[in-house]
Amino acid sequence: MSLIDPNDSMTIIAALLALSALAFTLENTWLGQRLTGTVLVIALAVVAANVGLIPHAAAGYDMIFNYVVPLLIPLFLLQADLRRVLKEAPRTAAAFFIAMIGTVAGVLVAVAVLDLSSLAPAANLSADRLEAAIAGLFASTYIGGSVNYAALGEMTGLSADRAFFAAATATDNLFSALFLSLLAALPGLERLARWFPASDTRETVANEHHPLEDTPISARSLCWALALAACVVVASDALVAALNMPSLRYVVLTVASVTIATLLPQVREWCAGAFSLGIVLSFTFFAAIAAGADIAAMVTVAPILVLLVVILLGVHLCVILTLGHFLKLSLPEIITASNAAILGATTAPALAAAKGWRHQITPGILVGMLGYALGTLVGAALFNGL
Repeated sequence: MSLIDPNDSMTIIAALLALSALAFTLENTWLGQRLTGTVLVIALAVVAANVGLIPHAAAGYDMIFNYVVPLLIPLFLLQADLRRVLKEAPRTAAAFFIAMIGTVAGVLVAVAVLDLSSLAPAANLSADRLEAAIAGLFASTYIGGSVNYAALGEMTGLSADRAFFAAATATDNLFSALFLSLLAALPGLERLARWFPASDTRETVANEHHPLEDTPISARSLCWALALAACVVVASDALVAALNMPSLRYVVLTVASVTIATLLPQVREWCAGAFSLGIVLSFTFFAAIAAGADIAAMVTVAPILVLLVVILLGVHLCVILTLGHFLKLSLPEIITASNAAILGATTAPALAAAKGWRHQITPGILVGMLGYALGTLVGAALFNGL
């Protein structure tokens, strides 16, 4: 039993938004800056569900999964102009592709080393398909971030088991936050720093303090963002239905969104605020997922997921540092690219600014957008190819 009736969808949605708002507020605290708002909203929702404030299952959560998750992809990708990435951040983009290789290598090593057959989600997957699904899920989130994670959860069917998916979500975000702390500490290691050339400032752009969205946000731009995102979802779903290939829903949606952003760069201005709106909605998604977590079930599932993430991130870091050294990339470029892959376009420019790497602020944003564009595609390829 919970304080909120599971059938009261409006109150459920209000609770998820309230938890999201509280997480955004706590993000400004000393602890919040180290854990990130995503980890905070997950923790808040897990606690709220397990003390009986909100239910573990409710129709309101299904509304988030059915309607919000598809909208997240175009909202995040309306700024993903691939030509701009290659023009303004070629070296950091090169480092990002190395980071992507590191993530894929890491997840393949982890899946090969660990016995994941003990994880049996309600998706009724065989042992082989379960490994492929987990590989795709974690590759997607450590190449792009939450939007890719949400897409692969739906595509693979792993999100059907709320306890498993909540444990995977919590593990993913907690270790992402810890990895961010490790990345921030790397420049202070003198022996490591000497292994790389001095920072290359050639990717400096005119506006070195480039925010995630540099066009004023208005009611009109937000309306356009929602309208265009919804139209892209509807058109993608119609195409998938016509092809009778429902498993490609999020692949088609990603390709369509990136194509629009690249061929019509004006969309970024027309839909100013789309990225911020996507972040808000992604917090409600994480809260809905975390609400389904039973702590006892999470404790059972979490240990092997922790090992998987530790192996994955360890291999990722070794690959990007080693290949980055041989390709003569600077440490700021490598750290920014790794940050963008593991945590996304929000923390990469923030860490660059905090470290005084002003020339890496905009490249961090741009390669983060690249990750949103590629994460779902790589995750889907692993799921279907393993």
